[in-house]
Order: sequence, then structure tokens, then C-alpha cells
Amino acid sequence: MSYESIRAIDTATELYAVFGDPIGHSKSPLMLNRAFAAAERNAAYVAFHVKPEGLGDAVRGVRALGIRGVNVTIPHKLEVMPFLDEIDEDARAIGAVNTIANRDGKLVGYNTDGIGYVRSLKEETGVALRGKRVLLLGAGGAARAIAYALAKEGVATIWFANRTREKARALAASIQAYTHTNVIGFDALDHVVGQVDLVVNNTPVGMYPNVDETPINPELLHGELLVSDLIYNPRVTKLLAEAQARGARIHSGLGMFIYQGAYAYEYWTGQPAPVTAMRDAVERVL
Repeated sequence: MSYESIRAIDTATELYAVFGDPIGHSKSPLMLNRAFAAAERNAAYVAFHVKPEGLGDAVRGVRALGIRGVNVTIPHKLEVMPFLDEIDEDARAIGAVNTIANRDGKLVGYNTDGIGYVRSLKEETGVALRGKRVLLLGAGGAARAIAYALAKEGVATIWFANRTREKARALAASIQAYTHTNVIGFDALDHVVGQVDLVVNNTPVGMYPNVDETPINPELLHGELLVSDLIYNPRVTKLLAEAQARGARIHSGLGMFIYQGAYAYEYWTGQPAPVTAMRDAVERVL
């Protein structure tokens, strides 16, 4: 690599980061640094491995060091909230923060998971969500943000399926003010899949390297479904391949990952995100 190919870091460089545990797998630095380069912005984005016991100190460091913005990933999305000065209304309703903007020392928390997911789903499939019936597989991670965003889009009902029913019940209770909800176990999926329009996998089942696994029996899938998987590595999971083979439309998690980052970029900078460059950066490494 030549010296000229390295972007200069100087005293005017804006610093952005992601906090997580673990963090080595994150593609966010690759994607956001490409975004800053495409926008010709003097900024750099780095990953910090923040253990749970160090989260408070890390957030205080954002103020002390003047870090302009932070993405927050597993396992800190809920625990980070008490350390912030202000929580966006949607993030408060969701109960989780994945983006922090530093506004002159005032730390404001947002959640871009749900809006990123819905934007990707609508743009890539053209689906009209109002009145749709949804089956959500899994009740952890981004499931709360996805459910909230779908409810705000006007879906008619959401079935929450999780191996631990108590966790699904808690999630359903938090969403029932916005749409009709039901809770089922994975043993009852055969009674529900035929009644829904959209199936969303929020579980890690099928993620690399366990690419031969599916969260539900593929025989339950049918051609009237839109099947969406939040996993983006591999791009087409076995669940999506099995759904497509049965005539269903499919939607991968890559777009959600890109758009949640794009919304974070826009919260931080006040400028439109260079989405094409961000997508290209991630696709090159997948």
C-alpha cells in the first residue's frame, strides 16, 4: 500500500466508533470508513472491544475525547441507555439504543435497526406492509426494533415465536400497544405459517459458519410468503434458498445492515449517506 493511498489523519479528523463484545467480526468500520471517504469527509471510524463492566467508562470517554458518534452492538444496546443524556422517542419505545450522537457533549441515543430494516424490505421487495400478518422468529437482538418498526408501518398482527416463551411474551407485551400480537412456541409453527404473509428470521440460525441450518422446517414454507432473514453472511441463507425453491419471495439482511449504518451516518453528520459506496464496501468482503 502506497503512502498516497492512506487517508490522512490529522488534528481536525472527526472520530467515530462502534462498541461491542465481541467486536472482531464487525463490518461497520469497513462500511463507515468507505462512506466517509466517498463523501470526502475528514473522519475515521474504529472498533472498540468494550466489556460490560467497562461500558460506563467507555461512554464517559465519548464526551471526554470528543468522539462524534458511536454505534452500539451486542450486548450493550439496553445497558447503554442510563449513561446517555437524551433518548429519542422511538428508541425509548423500542427499549434499546444502537446509535449515539455527540451533540457538543450531549449524548443522544437513537435506534436505527428497525427503520433500516423496513427501508430495506420495502425498497428491495416493494411490499406494502399495512394490513400484513407477520411471523417473527426469535425475540432477542434486533427483534424489538423490527417489531416496533413493522407495527408503525401498520401490520395487522405479529406472531412472536421463541424457544423461551417468557421472552416472547415480554416482547409481545411491549408491542401490543401498536398492533395485535400473539405468542407461540416453535412447536406450533405449523399452525401459523399458513396464516401469515411475512416470515422474519431474527435468530442467528443459518449464519456462517453454520450455513446448513434453518430456524424452522423448510417444508412449512410456501409460495405465498415473503421470507426475510436478518443474516447477511451468507447473503442467501439456507432458509432463503429453501423458501425461494418453494416459490416464495426472499429478502436478505444485507440491506438492513447497510441502512442502519446509513441512518447512523445521517444522525451524526446531518448529510445524506453515500449508500451505494457503503453497499459496495460490504459486498466486496462477503
